[in-house]
Amino acid sequence: MTKSRTSLRLIAAAAVSAVAAFAAAQGLPPAPPPPPMPSESEAPDISPPPVAGDAELEPQVTITRKDGETVEEARINGKLMWVRVTPRHGRPYYLLPDPVEGTLIRREGFDPGLRVPLWVLFSF
Repeated sequence: MTKSRTSLRLIAAAAVSAVAAFAAAQGLPPAPPPPPMPSESEAPDISPPPVAGDAELEPQVTITRKDGETVEEARINGKLMWVRVTPRHGRPYYLLPDPVEGTLIRREGFDPGLRVPLWVLFSF
């Protein structure tokens, strides 16, 4: 039985090598020639279109100064987005509208205060 298995393996290997040799002899067809390059006068303009700013999406900022205090209001399409208050003495703070209650929430900045823990689990 061992001789028959060995002879079958030799026959299979010979058949595979014959098919591989035949496929290699066929070769690939030659690649088609590249298209001719247009001259500079015939080349199409591929520059991107100019960016047109939408006036409705640009924030409208209103700055009011009173008694050394500066109040900046930003609105987009008529909707209040934020208010920045810079007092005469002290740090500036923001008033952000609450979408649920419709009131203004005082924040020291745009940072939401969410701190995601960054633990080292593996080190190599």
